[in-house]
Amino acid sequence: MAGFDYYKTPLDSRYSSEEMKKLFSQRSRHGTWRQLWLWLAEAEKELGLETITDEALEQMQTHLTVTDEDFKVAIEEEHRRRHDVMGHVHAYGVVAPAAAGIIHAGATSCYVTDNTELILIREAIDLILPKIAKVIRYVDERVAVTVTFDVINLSQFAQKWRDEPTLGYTHYQPAQMITVGKRAAQWIQDLLMDLEDIEHVRNELRFRGGQGTTGTQASFLELFHGDEAKIDQLNVLLCEKAGFPGCYPISTQTYTRKVDLRVANAVASLGATAQRITSDFRHLANLKELEEPFEKDQIGSSAMAYKRNPMRSERICSLGRKLASLPVNFSNTYSSQWLERSLDDSAIRRIDIPEMFLLADAILLGLDNVTNGLVVYPKRIDARNRQELPFMITEAILMKVVSKGGSRQEAHEKVRVLSHEASHVVKHEGITSSFFNPLALTSSNIGGNNDLVERIKKDEYFKDIWDDIDAMLDPKLYTGRSSTIVDRYCGQGGVVEKKLEPYRDYISKVETAQLSL
Repeated sequence: MAGFDYYKTPLDSRYSSEEMKKLFSQRSRHGTWRQLWLWLAEAEKELGLETITDEALEQMQTHLTVTDEDFKVAIEEEHRRRHDVMGHVHAYGVVAPAAAGIIHAGATSCYVTDNTELILIREAIDLILPKIAKVIRYVDERVAVTVTFDVINLSQFAQKWRDEPTLGYTHYQPAQMITVGKRAAQWIQDLLMDLEDIEHVRNELRFRGGQGTTGTQASFLELFHGDEAKIDQLNVLLCEKAGFPGCYPISTQTYTRKVDLRVANAVASLGATAQRITSDFRHLANLKELEEPFEKDQIGSSAMAYKRNPMRSERICSLGRKLASLPVNFSNTYSSQWLERSLDDSAIRRIDIPEMFLLADAILLGLDNVTNGLVVYPKRIDARNRQELPFMITEAILMKVVSKGGSRQEAHEKVRVLSHEASHVVKHEGITSSFFNPLALTSSNIGGNNDLVERIKKDEYFKDIWDDIDAMLDPKLYTGRSSTIVDRYCGQGGVVEKKLEPYRDYISKVETAQLSL
């Protein structure tokens, strides 16, 4: 029961994926240190350092995985030396004795700590990018299930509901008609921006390589007897082994912490996007127009048994708030790096870099779950449409009047007065009791509570257009180009499909696994 006696981050115990937690584990981190020491020794040997033997390299290769016993040795040595890197240098030398004298040759601690951080950042980004793509998810014609929408994420959701009229809101007040699919396309566009920003920082990542204590490479100059060409070649070899296109041209003792800030700005923006999208879900849930998945035995409230709280969206908002707040830490850390290095970056980066990616990972797991099962209630949407539609057709009524020879200004004043009268009824006189009867919840009796149309039909001024008004009460007449916008952005050959092409296989693999559950 010891696991219940000490604090554990909820990111570990509740929210994040196994692969992300393993990536930032101590075994992963310190195993990467050992890999970096091996790469350094291999490169130095290739460049003529005769003190490095084949036996040393073989022993280093054999013991790349840090065992529990290795950790015990490293921890004991760190307590004695007060230096974590030297603790692990010693532990590695214990299991690779032929290499004990050459491990870390020419390097400073940041050779392993900073280069490892860059490797972990790269691999963490490679874990979250496909998950963003999965949340967006376009229709893949190669997967038959997409035709029936059995597996739905946002692009497919947008296409399924491309034509469904719904109220668009500005200031959270009814504005004009859009479609459910058009609203989803906006969510998708924001996520694609995050995808692009994170791809960009991923592509711009470079290695620190072997730069020496303050970035002058002086230790390597000594090691290679003043041969600068060998130092350049050393870093070429290290970058090739680590899979980076090159090193940052300038380093101090560390790679510039501006890199962390750039990454954080891109990744943390996903937190803001997640809050934005799931806040919409929460508002629409209140309107009873859309719901996140709600399982058969799920409890919405411990006291109010009827409730269906949008708890997954609320969780995503909560995690998103934390993620979106992190850049200020990275900014403060970067700006407080004095001269060639200050160690006040160490403790906070040990916390914030892993948690940034664990948060992003948890958010994307939640978004995938919610967007893969969104429930739309068209009748509820239609009822609300018809309650507001009489106000929204007033501009069309004005144009009808003008087309039949009437004065636009006179018609405007008439409509203004009648609209305010109808609005007074809606706001002050309430609605008929049938509105509260679910069995009587029809568009006719709901629409009747907003009596603007009836008022217009009784006003002799509008007699010439009375016969036209009923045909004007179709919400689909007022959604503009919503369907076309969805098709061009989310449909076959659209923006989303082209952008997500690199993630096609990942998406197909994941959705196939989801279908098998």
